Amino acid sequence: MIAVSVGVMAYNEERNIGRLLEALTSQKLEVADVRRITVVSSGSTDDTDHIVGDWAARDPRIELLRQQEREGKASALNLFLERAEGDVFVLESGDTLPAPDCIERLVRPFEDPEVGMAGARPVPVDDPTRFMGFVVHLLWRLHHRLALRSPKLGEMVAVRSYVRAIPRETAVDEASIEAIVVARGGKLCYVPEAVVYNKGASTVRDFLKQRRRIYAGHIWLSRTQSYEVSTHRAGGILSVLLEDLDPSPRSMLWTAGGVLLEFVGRSLGAFDYYVLRRNPYTWDVAESTKALGHAAPDSRESARR
Repeated sequence: MIAVSVGVMAYNEERNIGRLLEALTSQKLEVADVRRITVVSSGSTDDTDHIVGDWAARDPRIELLRQQEREGKASALNLFLERAEGDVFVLESGDTLPAPDCIERLVRPFEDPEVGMAGARPVPVDDPTRFMGFVVHLLWRLHHRLALRSPKLGEMVAVRSYVRAIPRETAVDEASIEAIVVARGGKLCYVPEAVVYNKGASTVRDFLKQRRRIYAGHIWLSRTQSYEVSTHRAGGILSVLLEDLDPSPRSMLWTAGGVLLEFVGRSLGAFDYYVLRRNPYTWDVAESTKALGHAAPDSRESARR
């Protein structure tokens, strides 16, 4: 058995945290042994803390750690990492939902002692028949295709217990962990069978808010940790985009729109970093990403593509 601690980073997640804890406590496990589930609530002002407290009263594996002030996701992660116990730490955002066998599939690669980090496959629940839903599905399909070639891990990851802290100023926490693992000689492993559901931005404003923050964070990462994720390189993205193209008129038009939005987001991120000298490690939340809802059949269809 592989001893596992799960860390959930949460900020005002009352709409999803109960369902997430239900999913985590009912995982189908064989090799993985989930011994602790820690929710780090960073300055939550809604009912998140009370919901977690109720779950903790029913399941002794669950604990709540409160941060009075919101200090950024990296700060919350470090609070978990310094207290976590076990062989492998699973890190998840409070606005996601793992499939019933996600943790088992995510942890199994650590039977290989050379594996230092593994990542699940994010699958969005957004409606792909709407423009922003189409763009979100396109984005994560491209991530999937790239990760199959060169692992780029995010949304829900597992790391060996030697990772005890990440830079407090990082706005791209999973990528910073990748850099630490690679520097120690550990292998990165993308596990497409380990599915975690998420919700993308429903508005252009929220999409750009996310993408500019992430791109600025990746520039900061390359400058401070000398590490570049596979999605930061435009050439690789163009290659998988051409593979993914659907020749239907609507798909071509919406794909072009998605590419334009990504270009604008990256341009704004570069402006933030190089001109404004800003690294947004405590960021303004994109509220439309919080309405996870129920994992729809369209999401599962996207996972098969």
